[in-house]
Amino acid sequence: MEYKENMLCYKDYCELRESVGWALFSKEQTQKALANSLYTVIAVQDSQTVGMGRLIGDGVYYTIVDIVVQPSAQKQGIGNKIINMIIEYVDKETPIGGRSSIQLIAEKGKETFYEKIGFKLIPHEFCGSGMRKVIRK
Repeated sequence: MEYKENMLCYKDYCELRESVGWALFSKEQTQKALANSLYTVIAVQDSQTVGMGRLIGDGVYYTIVDIVVQPSAQKQGIGNKIINMIIEYVDKETPIGGRSSIQLIAEKGKETFYEKIGFKLIPHEFCGSGMRKVIRK
């Protein structure tokens, strides 16, 4: 398995999302989102992209999005490696004396995967419930 940084392309992004049954966004939105990503990781096996992850944020607050591993390549540690590479990126970007917050929204049923990596379910003693709003046109 080879892991590549900042090489996520539109075609691979769409194919990976479709492989797990996730809806696609418009081409315009997707291309803009990919261009505005702070950091991306892809996992490549036999010249095929089988996993991806993206990081977005402002240097203080970061959000991990689009963690996808093709179903045929799951349970091989690929998702774990991608998440850890993203966390290492944020760690390197956080200055001495600084503090960064990494958030994500886990797919239903995948919470324990992220808990094993050190993420905490919310609400907890410091945070209320995570929330989101979707706008459709």
